[in-house]
Amino acid sequence: MGNTGMRITAFTGAADEVAAITAIYRYWVENGIASFELTAPDETEMAQRLQGLHEKGYPVLIGRAGSGDDQDIIGYTYASAYRPRPAYGATVEDTVYVAPGYHGGGSGRALLTALIAACESRPYKQMIAVIACEQASDAPDNMASVRLHAKLGFRSSGRLRGIGKKHGRWLDTVLMQREL
Repeated sequence: MGNTGMRITAFTGAADEVAAITAIYRYWVENGIASFELTAPDETEMAQRLQGLHEKGYPVLIGRAGSGDDQDIIGYTYASAYRPRPAYGATVEDTVYVAPGYHGGGSGRALLTALIAACESRPYKQMIAVIACEQASDAPDNMASVRLHAKLGFRSSGRLRGIGKKHGRWLDTVLMQREL
């Protein structure tokens, strides 16, 4: 389906935004490995998480496709604290999720590009990507995410092997870093 005519807007906390974001995230929790959560949060929990990010000044952005008032939310992205200790305050972690059926059309790239720009306008110095992958280094799961981050200037910073188990298999985490 691609991102033809995709428009990126700031999260407002509207019920339709929370419902769409929750549905997209639920899909990936239940069917993918991008999140290490085993049970997807409900709309109330997701609204609290997103509102918490917004209140702390982190950018939360939504990708919409369609025209006029008939626009579907096809993805979202946000920055969050990389670690809770104050010394990490200038480092953020990025998160990007695209709705099923919209992969490969540039939606993820558009969302991540917008997030990088939003973070560059704030006092952040580094952006970290934490990407779950199959243990085999050439396995396809989330390699698209690794390639996307690399195209946008992220460098590989290491791989943590077998640190999480989901869907009955052990997973690695690839760490990537980009200076802002």
